Amino acid sequence: MTTNESDCKITDPDINYKKHWNTAYLTNSTEKLGWYEENSEQTLALIKETRISKRATILNVGSGSSTLIDNLLEAGFTNIIANDLSDESLDSLKNRVGDNNEIQFLVDDIISPTKLNELKNIDLWNDRAVLHFFLKDEETSTYFNLLKKVLSPNGFVIIAVFAKNGAEKCCGLPLKRYDIDMLQKELGKEFELLKTFNYTFVNPFGGERPYIYTLFQRKN
Repeated sequence: MTTNESDCKITDPDINYKKHWNTAYLTNSTEKLGWYEENSEQTLALIKETRISKRATILNVGSGSSTLIDNLLEAGFTNIIANDLSDESLDSLKNRVGDNNEIQFLVDDIISPTKLNELKNIDLWNDRAVLHFFLKDEETSTYFNLLKKVLSPNGFVIIAVFAKNGAEKCCGLPLKRYDIDMLQKELGKEFELLKTFNYTFVNPFGGERPYIYTLFQRKN
């Protein structure tokens, strides 16, 4: 398997998603993954907007082996939860950044959680390129219900997903593309949009991937 979208084929209609993502991380170096970014400049800019303390609890869902974790450690954050369905991805991340007190590595499925739903008082929920993989209404509802359950009052939400003019697939999987109104509807009136911008990410294969980045805050 390769993470070049033109070559990544899914033939099993009853795909095992954990196996799918584990295979991606086992057969490719982090730098060759289709969603790899050398730095997380856009996400870090939005985190800076929140002015959260370095001790704030940050939950990075679908973390994979993201360099965002490196960036957060370098910035001095001390309470980071790196979550992913793929244990192989988190093993890769742990091997790179080390197993230390600043990070909790949490293998769990966002849409069938057994550990994530025990979290509470999350100050920042960060998601780059996870939400758009959930196509069914019940999956989307589970995602946002979990977000609302674990997020603290006045907590922040950063969601970066493929924009309406973005690619239809990633790593062989179909996507649901978003705009601001769709995200606001799912979050509801208790969340205020603080900032949003469009960003075209160029993946390691030279493909352009239009994203929409958003920063919301819970009103209470």
